[in-house]
Amino acid sequence: MAQSGADTLKTRRQLVVGDTTYDIFSLPAAEAAGLGSLADLPFSLKVLLENLLRFEDGHSVTVEDIKALAEGPAAPGAQREIAYRPARVLMQDFTGVPGVVDLAAMRQAMVALGGDPARINPLNPVDLVIDHSVMIDHFGSPDALARNTAREFERNGERYAFLRWGQAAFDNFRVVPPGAGICHQVNLEYLARGVWSAEENGRTLAFPDTCVGTDSHTTMINGLGVLGWGVGGIEAEAAMLGQPVSMLIPEVVGVELTGTLAEGTTATDLVLAVTEMLRRHGVVGKFVEFCGDGLDHLSLADRATIANMAPEYGATCGIFPIDAETLNYLRFSGRPAETIALVEAYAKEQGMWRTPGSPAPRFTEKLNLDLATIEPALAGPRRPQDRVLLSAMQDNFRQQALKGMAGIDTPRRQPVKGQDYELVDGAVVIAAITSCTNTSNPSVMLAAGLLARNAVGRGLKRQPWVKTSLAPGSQVVGDYLARAGLMAPLESLGFHIAGYGCTTCIGNSGPLDEDISAAITEGDLMVGAVLSGNRNFEGRVHPLTRANYLASPPLVVAYALAGTLDIDFASQPLGEDAEGTPVYLKDLWPSPREVAEAVQSFITPEMFQRHYGKVFEGSAEWQAIETADSQTYDWQADSTYVQDPPFFEGLTMTPEPVADITGARPLAILGDSVTTDHISPAGSIKADSPAGRYLIEHGVEPADFNSYGSRRGNHEVMMRGTFANIRIRNEMTPGVEGGVTRHHPSGEQMAIYDAAMRYADEGTPLIVVAGREYGTGSSRDWAAKGTKLLGVKAVLVESFERIHRSNLVGMGVLPLQFKDGMTRQTLKLDGSERFDIKGLAEGVTPGQDVALTLTRADGTTENITAKCRIDTEDEATYYRQGGILAAVLRQLAG
Repeated sequence: MAQSGADTLKTRRQLVVGDTTYDIFSLPAAEAAGLGSLADLPFSLKVLLENLLRFEDGHSVTVEDIKALAEGPAAPGAQREIAYRPARVLMQDFTGVPGVVDLAAMRQAMVALGGDPARINPLNPVDLVIDHSVMIDHFGSPDALARNTAREFERNGERYAFLRWGQAAFDNFRVVPPGAGICHQVNLEYLARGVWSAEENGRTLAFPDTCVGTDSHTTMINGLGVLGWGVGGIEAEAAMLGQPVSMLIPEVVGVELTGTLAEGTTATDLVLAVTEMLRRHGVVGKFVEFCGDGLDHLSLADRATIANMAPEYGATCGIFPIDAETLNYLRFSGRPAETIALVEAYAKEQGMWRTPGSPAPRFTEKLNLDLATIEPALAGPRRPQDRVLLSAMQDNFRQQALKGMAGIDTPRRQPVKGQDYELVDGAVVIAAITSCTNTSNPSVMLAAGLLARNAVGRGLKRQPWVKTSLAPGSQVVGDYLARAGLMAPLESLGFHIAGYGCTTCIGNSGPLDEDISAAITEGDLMVGAVLSGNRNFEGRVHPLTRANYLASPPLVVAYALAGTLDIDFASQPLGEDAEGTPVYLKDLWPSPREVAEAVQSFITPEMFQRHYGKVFEGSAEWQAIETADSQTYDWQADSTYVQDPPFFEGLTMTPEPVADITGARPLAILGDSVTTDHISPAGSIKADSPAGRYLIEHGVEPADFNSYGSRRGNHEVMMRGTFANIRIRNEMTPGVEGGVTRHHPSGEQMAIYDAAMRYADEGTPLIVVAGREYGTGSSRDWAAKGTKLLGVKAVLVESFERIHRSNLVGMGVLPLQFKDGMTRQTLKLDGSERFDIKGLAEGVTPGQDVALTLTRADGTTENITAKCRIDTEDEATYYRQGGILAAVLRQLAG
């Protein structure tokens, strides 16, 4: 909700665009009021500065905050806190359902506190796009989409009924039904405006379009000049309820782009190079902003592809300024003429408009990248920042995957039952053009179709063991591929549209053929996946694919033809044509001119307008879902999808005082780069896991388990799946993979969930200890919620990822960081220790030193000091209140 604040600096002005007069908070007026020249302020900070001007109230935002931001990006290590209020919130259904569950639970708790449940209502616009629930059960056939959609509704009826209730029960809350595409592409193509407007006291206020989202790849919208990034579901819920996002004035790393991409390279190749460069440089917790004349040669879809991958290079955002290309895309995607005119007029009036040749803004530091140096590449075999030049792929597979992960030099072979072929180490068993990073980009999607057409023309076929799928990010993609005549060749290679949503990249790849799975298991084969997504962490894509490579869509098609990672495309053919002539990748690759002509010829604004004109109505299946008309939700005791969470049980208006943590036992001791994909429940549910046993006890057959993501509205399932990833390595159980630990003092090995419940019965608090970059990955609220529900009181690590650290605070879990070079290894921890964390009862302040006493199994003790990673005063308030939701609920109830 837009609002005017105190306006101490008197910056409110009027902007006339066509027949409409808008009120704006003027940056030129702020300059005149004494803030000094803002011309060379980074674009992203101009957006933040306008936000502070608009919400200045003398309390949460002060004139001193505004002046501090106007001075420019933060110096390294600076700690100035500001309160930022985004215009809107974006959700996808995996992370959105638990958010709506929490809102429903807050309404229930408000009733218990004697308050009005209607006060629990989004104050800022919220859009939830159902895009994460479709799975690739069926593929390679004309009816794959229809069958997967039908199965999606069968699996998710309870969740969808709950969201239909929420759509009616809450104001300012819209749901985009299943089948429209992924939230990021729907945001880019339809929801975002570039400049937002809202009515206030009879006047129309215009201000930058900004958002936070419950998916880390919310940053994709940065390509449109919209400042947005991923936050935990907990933070997003607070933002919905009108709470500011507490943040530090960021460092802003500039990336100056020059030159043009060479023939044969794609936006995917560029983004993998950017990811590698920025991850190596170190931009975690920082803004990244792109500038330079290289922008003149990047389409907006190319920019969105780069912005999408900001979580992979570690930045809070990866933003591009507004310029003529921004307006071109708004026209291209069918936006109203009034919106386009407002974006242009507002950006120029506020000094937010980029012109070619303009000097670089004043960044904290600036890097340079010549687009002409980019080469075709992939990333893998298990991290998105590990770029591999296409020319070096065969060697990378052999060294990093075969030898490094499988520990062998010579590929092994295994017959496939009932087939006339064998599987070999390096076999590509999944080739997926999957949504998110690339499917928003027509150039790479059309390039894939053109390569498929050329391959079919030469008589090539996909290898029979490859599971192929095409999951576009919006229905517009299906339209233009069909109009270009490219769906037929894609389908002849098995790339039928299998769903419009987020699929393989998040583990919704569906099952492999049973005989292929059996051969992989029996031969212990090192098989792989090639996908056009952005995540390839261990155990994420599919439990049986241990080598997973990110690639452009045309390369995905190429690997489906080859059927193996163990190939050098420069010297080895993809196959032979009817005359027996070898066919190489270079023979099939479309020219840049051919791709550009296809983009110009086959995509029209009318396509976007037709598909988005009724986007909120949904299919007949969606409209047929029955739901109750009530302010509070009628929880069903027998539901295995949606349950009333225990976060507000026994909540009183006065929080319990913060206490020291005594006698805590390690639940897990983990290494470096433990991601939220390792911590948070994701992917398939095993029948013999704690979550599987729970579902079976509640009458659910294993065939109907669905995925963890689909059951995020049930805390009983999710807490059982926390730390249960099949590839997690707990140093308390050396040599064993998976979610197991050792209970102390008994020494028994058991599932992490079972140990946590035993500790709870014994009244023992828990701690998690880990290495560097703890919590990288997607913004998963359940990585923090599950940690909380397992009884973990503190997490002690060498360094945190931004979102997960914030989420831990939001759930009332204390984040601690080792100091002075101390680590779990220097302390020689084995999990038998007990921890006393002292001084909390005396007061919790941001960044304070915290005293820990370590008691070993032999009774000896050691005193160490850790840093409290509660970074801001608002976070300290949330921690004292037991978490952000409890704090907001008490505020609204009061």
